[in-house]
Amino acid sequence: MLLSELSVEDLDHTMINRIIFENLNDDGLIGDVVLVFGSITAPVYRVPKAVELLHSNRASKIIMSGGQSDPPEAMAMQDAALRLGAQQSDIILETRSNNTFENALFTKSLLDEIYGLKAIRRILLVTNYFHLRRCLLTMKTYMPEWIEYSLCGVLDNNTRPENWWTNEKGRTRVMNEVERLIKYTRSKSIVDWKI
Repeated sequence: MLLSELSVEDLDHTMINRIIFENLNDDGLIGDVVLVFGSITAPVYRVPKAVELLHSNRASKIIMSGGQSDPPEAMAMQDAALRLGAQQSDIILETRSNNTFENALFTKSLLDEIYGLKAIRRILLVTNYFHLRRCLLTMKTYMPEWIEYSLCGVLDNNTRPENWWTNEKGRTRVMNEVERLIKYTRSKSIVDWKI
């Protein structure tokens, strides 16, 4: 069954967990860059993971992608990374994006400008687990097909596979994410996914 064929109303807890959290494990492979998707809480949850990947030599550069807010999310993420021991030379800022689609498009342009897209083989994607499936499908839609991805998800307090349905914040995040995934695959904004 394809994601685009589902209806939110027909999904039970098990199927929702499968869509949002299943098979998104980090493969441990080395990449060309780490891409951190921006959010207000990215400095708390996502940036420490990106710096950990950098310090463990999984990639030599971190792209902080996010333009929402003033200053841009990418700058707040950069400040957090510097406090955690990353060097300024380790960080590339993408400050124009306001959503996941734009994260992919503007990062693609940046990678092409800095390295040439043909030089990129693997990108380590860092975001919260509940957002990871959409990030992966978006990247697969808009980036060259030869690029592979390692999925480096982080867990927040409210949106975990074992607790998201027990609190309002978790339920809202997960259900919004499921709705977006179905909507975007139906409209062909992102590639469909076989469940």
